[in-house]
Amino acid sequence: MRSSIKSTIKKLNSYEITEERKKALIPLIQFIQDKKDKKLPIRLNFICTHNSRRSILTQVWAQTLAFYFKLENFTSYSGGTEKTAVYKSIISTLADTGFQIEYLTESDNPIYSIKFSDNEHPIIGFSKHYDSPFNPASEFAAIMTCSQADGNCPFIAGAEKRIPITYEDPKQFDGLAEQDQQYMERNLQIASELFYVFNQIRPSR
Repeated sequence: MRSSIKSTIKKLNSYEITEERKKALIPLIQFIQDKKDKKLPIRLNFICTHNSRRSILTQVWAQTLAFYFKLENFTSYSGGTEKTAVYKSIISTLADTGFQIEYLTESDNPIYSIKFSDNEHPIIGFSKHYDSPFNPASEFAAIMTCSQADGNCPFIAGAEKRIPITYEDPKQFDGLAEQDQQYMERNLQIASELFYVFNQIRPSR
């Protein structure tokens, strides 16, 4: 794992998670634990409206922390109720955190290689509909990362479980002086909450 990301992960315990947020994370912990105990593939599809900000951050951190905690047979995905493009501030925030970013295609909807380790397969990041062929068709948990997508999309075909874990949208700070700070704050909130989730997973008996 890249040293800068390892350094960030080691600090995640210092971020306070409220009891209310911990309760919201319980269904995700239970889903992962159940799949692990049954030695089944663990698939999480993080869903937001545009698949451009929060769902990308959660996808990247889930895959990164699964590797950090040595959780096997795990894959994270992301999608939206609409297809747009990954917002540039998400890419710069991940790069500032230590992820190695490369453009795989340059277009209105670029595809990115996002690496947390020099020797591991990259996370492929781009905006897509949640039921894109790139994502799993069944046997996954749908994690709703924004209230708009959660409200507008009451049924996710193929999902075994639907789990709302919503985050405030950093988009509201676009173009303002505090934009970079707010994107990093959301990035670290997501990372710290997912660190808490994976840290709760017990070894299988």
